[in-house]
Amino acid sequence: MSLNRYEQELFTYIEKHPEERQYWVHKVRSLAQLWSDPHVAAERLEQEIWRYFQERATVVPALKEFTRFQGINRTSMRNLAEYFLRMWGPPKPKKAPNGG
Repeated sequence: MSLNRYEQELFTYIEKHPEERQYWVHKVRSLAQLWSDPHVAAERLEQEIWRYFQERATVVPALKEFTRFQGINRTSMRNLAEYFLRMWGPPKPKKAPNGG
C-alpha cells in the first residue's frame, strides 16, 4: 500500500496517539457495519478522514507545519481509508477449498 504525503502524515500522527487510533478503530468498524459494500464504506471513510485532516491540521503542530509547506488543497485519502478498512474492518470470509 502506497500512501501519499498527506495520508502518511496523518497515519503517523494517528499511530503515535493511542486515543486517536482508538477513535479511528471504532469509526472504521461502525462504518464497515453500516455500509456492507466495501467500496461505499471506503468512499464514506475517505470523506471522514479528509475532514479530520483539515480539522487536525489547524491544531496539531506536525500537521500544521506540514500544511504550511504543502498546502491544504483537497487531496485523496482513499488509500488510507482502504488501509484502515483492511486493518480494522470485519475480516473477509475465507473461500471454500476447491475439490470434490
